[in-house]
Amino acid sequence: MNFDKSETILVAPLNWGLGHAARCIPLIRQWKEEGHCLFLAANGEAYHLLHHEFPTLPFLELPEWSIRYSHSRSQVTAMLFQLPRLLCSIAREHRLLKQIVKDHAITVIVSDNRFGLWHRHIKSVYITHQLMIKAPKSFRWAEPLLWLLHHWVISRFDECWIPDVSGKDNLSGDLSHKYPLPHHAQYIGWLSRFPVTATHKLDKHYHTLCLLSGPEPHRTLLEKSLIKRFREVNEPTLIVRGKPSVHQERYSIGNIDIVSHLETHEMQACILDTPTIICRSGYSTLMDLKALNRRAAELIPTPGQPEQAYLAHWNNCSQKHL
Repeated sequence: MNFDKSETILVAPLNWGLGHAARCIPLIRQWKEEGHCLFLAANGEAYHLLHHEFPTLPFLELPEWSIRYSHSRSQVTAMLFQLPRLLCSIAREHRLLKQIVKDHAITVIVSDNRFGLWHRHIKSVYITHQLMIKAPKSFRWAEPLLWLLHHWVISRFDECWIPDVSGKDNLSGDLSHKYPLPHHAQYIGWLSRFPVTATHKLDKHYHTLCLLSGPEPHRTLLEKSLIKRFREVNEPTLIVRGKPSVHQERYSIGNIDIVSHLETHEMQACILDTPTIICRSGYSTLMDLKALNRRAAELIPTPGQPEQAYLAHWNNCSQKHL
């Protein structure tokens, strides 16, 4: 994660929930402090999260992957059915990257799970925790094929960084430990946007903290389910909607306080202060909880994402499908 000389770095996370952008934050902070020239490229909620964190850095808006997420079926299956559309999106961002490199004299590209952001003549780094792609039970036979396909994507890059550790305390399990690593892959440790030493005093204390993220429509469906579940509960509950693109809204329904998003220092204070945490079992969320030495009382995998169901099980946390 260190560079020998001053670089002009393009950092580009995938917009699938907030996790890919969130785990890039500590890297961006480090490289900013080291004096590298940084350009951030994203779209959707990932773009807005990074813009909140780094308002002075130059931003380039990348096109959205033209993928419609399923209400019920596996997201892996949904993506397979939309493979031609996905390939067109990847090719489009690859063509756009060539122009970005030329216009801004980029010397290093750091892509968090954006398949098309590699360059033949520029140092290209790929970040992923999921070298093995988990498939639903009916497609379990396809997992070796999916691994080979992803391995081919990873081979387009000069380096592959895995935000995990190699030992038994790893968080990703089979996702990055079942198959042999690509020759240019390395574990870089966990990435969390929360600086453990930071302190922030809360104006109000809660019994339950619900952290929402992930692709639509499941983010909204979970929000509605949690409101229904806690609106008659006496203990104070905070729901963080995971919507940094929305102007900050705070409102209440019964004993539930609902906010669009929280700044990093506020979010850290809430996680440390609140006894009960309910959240998705996204990998970046698990890394954040690990960094703050907290465990979720309840992990709710996104429906249709076998990866999240596996991560909830692997990390020995309770699962509840809403």
